[in-house]
Amino acid sequence: MGTVIERLDVTGGRWRTRHSALRLTVSAARQCLQRAGRNADDVDLLVNAGIYRDRNLGEPALAALIQEDIGANPENPHAGAHGTFSFDIANGTCGVLTALQVVDGFLRSHTIDCALVVTGDADPGHGMSEHFPFSPAGAALLCGWSSNGDGLSQFHWANCPDEGETFRATVGLGDARNVLRFDGSPTAEQRIAAVAAEAARGCLTKSSLELDNIDAVVAAPALRGYRAALAAQLGLPLERITVAADEKVHTASLPAALHRITGRLPAGARVLLVAAGAGITAGAALYCQPFGN
Repeated sequence: MGTVIERLDVTGGRWRTRHSALRLTVSAARQCLQRAGRNADDVDLLVNAGIYRDRNLGEPALAALIQEDIGANPENPHAGAHGTFSFDIANGTCGVLTALQVVDGFLRSHTIDCALVVTGDADPGHGMSEHFPFSPAGAALLCGWSSNGDGLSQFHWANCPDEGETFRATVGLGDARNVLRFDGSPTAEQRIAAVAAEAARGCLTKSSLELDNIDAVVAAPALRGYRAALAAQLGLPLERITVAADEKVHTASLPAALHRITGRLPAGARVLLVAAGAGITAGAALYCQPFGN
């Protein structure tokens, strides 16, 4: 038994959306629901894991704006009626994996039947960031519960606190506006990979599995140095680790990587999801490709 990803969609930034994380995320969510044949009102829980948003706004929660824009029970809940609960999660590249663990808890307790995990990042706007390093992208994952022994099972997290030395994003006043600035270490990819490998090994140990029992490793971020270092840490050929095609995608990196191989995986295939980012924080989860009904 576990949480299954019923539908996964990824969107890229076009000229109308490249400066709007909200539009990117809403586009991915609508596309995901439409292709899954689901109504937005069916969503019990909506979790947004995006970080870099329009005009560097901190409030309100972007999840609430996304919920309203896609029409997921936007009115105030009525007694005895169906509603949609929505909130943001801020955990960088690990945000989607964190959201999936939260969703799994809700579904496992049968508190909800349908969840939507969304994410999106974009340059916050002209003059509101210095050398924005990430590609505009959005993603949506429609999740449900399966009793067939497939879906998500074990999660494992690892961290190595570095006080923001590896990577840091800050917002501070500049030219009478909030300006987003970035700072990082040249050894960031290697250091992040070491913590990611620790999380991956911990997940496998909890699952009583070895890497030989895994059919695919899906990792984020998609940085070349990180992928190579993670492969070396795990003792795997580089080609066994799938990452997003665009190495500059941020919070949508993990779903973008999973999207590349989902259609090629047979039912029952074991997938190791690995995500790592600033902090240093890393997480891993075991996912069994759904068997279907």
